[in-house]
Amino acid sequence: MYTIRPAAIGDAPALSAIYAPYVENTTVTFEYIPPTAEEFAERIARISAKYPYLVCLEDGRPVGYAYANTFRERAAYDWDVELSIYVEHGHHHAGIGRMLYLALEELLREMGIVNLYVCITSPNPDSIAFHEALGYAHLAVFPRAGYKHGKWHDITWMHKEVNSHRNPPPQIAPPKYTD
Repeated sequence: MYTIRPAAIGDAPALSAIYAPYVENTTVTFEYIPPTAEEFAERIARISAKYPYLVCLEDGRPVGYAYANTFRERAAYDWDVELSIYVEHGHHHAGIGRMLYLALEELLREMGIVNLYVCITSPNPDSIAFHEALGYAHLAVFPRAGYKHGKWHDITWMHKEVNSHRNPPPQIAPPKYTD
């Protein structure tokens, strides 16, 4: 059985281990060197101070995580976030990603966030289909935007609105986790 909860600093070694194969063996992320558990702990602390950072547990062990992060630095973008999700290899297509995203989207909606953006290295038909199934729309393809594993890769940007574009927009609230 899977459970979702806010990520904790103590999750850093497990989440770092989930992330490392994506860095080393795929173009899903454009990082070249996997972060250490200490670096990962710093990321969790920095990001979760402002946005939801969730972990999915199977029998108490992390098997996936998702988080929202700053889309752009300027104040006009305060209602926009970029999402990231990583599921441990061997646990794909088990509903973990959907559970994480739905929980993340609900927290972001309650915070007053309006626009959710995802950046996907292309081609990646599984990720595109996953996001389309959750209501994300295609925005753009940036050709040959990143270089990894000896070749150039496109990126696809997708978008979903979770709140209306009010004038003026509401103040963004901190995430409120419930049990």
